[in-house]
Amino acid sequence: MTLPLMPKATAVWLIEKTALTFTQIADFCGMHPLEVQAIADGEVAQGINGYDPVANSQVTAAEIKRCEGDPDARLKLLASTNPPPKSRGKGARYTPVAKRNDRPDAIAFLLRSYPQLSEPQIIKLLGTTKDTIHKVRDRAHWNSANIKPRDPVILGLCTQTDLVGAVSSANERLTREGLAVPPLPVSESEDANH
Repeated sequence: MTLPLMPKATAVWLIEKTALTFTQIADFCGMHPLEVQAIADGEVAQGINGYDPVANSQVTAAEIKRCEGDPDARLKLLASTNPPPKSRGKGARYTPVAKRNDRPDAIAFLLRSYPQLSEPQIIKLLGTTKDTIHKVRDRAHWNSANIKPRDPVILGLCTQTDLVGAVSSANERLTREGLAVPPLPVSESEDANH
């Protein structure tokens, strides 16, 4: 059940301005009836200004009147006219300091094994920058002599699900553009068996 905005302040207003029972107010505000009684006794929520749910379009005055007349009736929250809040993106991915030196190895692995991945996909997967990708690709990275391509999943820089999702979306993009999809990379262990 959805609760009204600022439930305690709403409970304070309903206690002060209506003849609703503690149980009705408690059900509407998502509280325990004893907590509502403590608010009415002045033991809890001292200094909280009442929040008018009628003025803020959370309940109608007619609904309050209906429930005041019937102690067994329950207040019904009006549907919100506001659009639902948009969920924020995750933002930049945090990589622990201990794993930051592994990032160029993971970039080299992705560039070699999955050339269809775009730079923004690599950035999102590994939490890196375009500049670092360019330096690894051009062998201009300060530590390029020591970079060994290693799987970012094994290094713990991304999950297998994220990697598979990025590769499949890159393959779909290539198919839409009419370009050939590169074959899946063969791991070193499979090379040794052949």
